[in-house]
Amino acid sequence: MLQVAGFAGDSIVDGPGLRFTVFFQGCPHHCPGCHNPETWPFEGGTPFTPEQLIQMAKKNPLCRGITLSGGEPFAQAGPEMLEFVRLAREAGYEVASYTGYTFEELYERGTPAQKELLTLLDTLIDGPFVQAEMSLELRFRGSRNQRILDLPQCLAQGKAVWETRERWVGEHQ
Repeated sequence: MLQVAGFAGDSIVDGPGLRFTVFFQGCPHHCPGCHNPETWPFEGGTPFTPEQLIQMAKKNPLCRGITLSGGEPFAQAGPEMLEFVRLAREAGYEVASYTGYTFEELYERGTPAQKELLTLLDTLIDGPFVQAEMSLELRFRGSRNQRILDLPQCLAQGKAVWETRERWVGEHQ
């Protein structure tokens, strides 16, 4: 079971288009200024199966993407999270994830499940939230240090590759 803090069934701020965003319970980062500090404790939340989460996403026929948020989605990387993302991909959803880790941390030192999760995602918004770098002008990010990464390209090149599609980064990058 995946421990879930909450949902946004029709989010327009967690990626392009209409998205189903899942806020996972538990975060080791505790970034000052975090907008979801209630997700920090690993205790709590509500348990859901991957199948239940996909059925919730499918309730909105206009939804085209799923975003993993938190808390820290990579803290729950394991069989259930991998199954959830596989089911999302099979259903035709674009899948993005926020993480307080950097791509490099996950790619070089992540657990096997965290590394496998990277291979299943389309987009990664990485890095901790840094209050001193906060900007409300950023698209789909909270602070300037965070990056929107094209994960298939990152994995193919073995390094962080910024997302360039206008739908993610807007006209001005």
